[in-house]
Amino acid sequence: MKVKIYSINKSGSDEFLPIIKNFQKMISRFAKVEDYSLFDKKLSAVRGREAKAIYSKILTPKLGAFNVALDLGGKSMDSFEFSKLITDRNEINFFIGGAWGFEDNFLQKCDRLLSLSNLTFSHKLAKVLLYEQIYRGFAIINNHPYHK
Repeated sequence: MKVKIYSINKSGSDEFLPIIKNFQKMISRFAKVEDYSLFDKKLSAVRGREAKAIYSKILTPKLGAFNVALDLGGKSMDSFEFSKLITDRNEINFFIGGAWGFEDNFLQKCDRLLSLSNLTFSHKLAKVLLYEQIYRGFAIINNHPYHK
């Protein structure tokens, strides 16, 4: 299985990178994981709808086999439901938007919308939470004691 995570953010220093690297290593026992941070310089000067349109332009070409967008309006699920979401897939793509969220048009192209919480998180923290749930999901699928 291949897991791809796409996020809108500037590359650079990331205080959460050691945590993400650790989860990538743990997940690698179950699946290949790829992480992509994407950014367009125009995003520094725009807001709202304009920013969302740029997010769509950047992310739409990355849509693939099974696509999950993290969105406040998405479905909340527990870890067991999440494990079912990733079960028996050859490839799954997760999308973490920028500060302005996603255009409805992009969300409609995704297979699922997922809410990590009713709270709003920075994209960096959302990525850490997503990685943890991906690992937890594989632990559940493979009856690994991590999830207990």
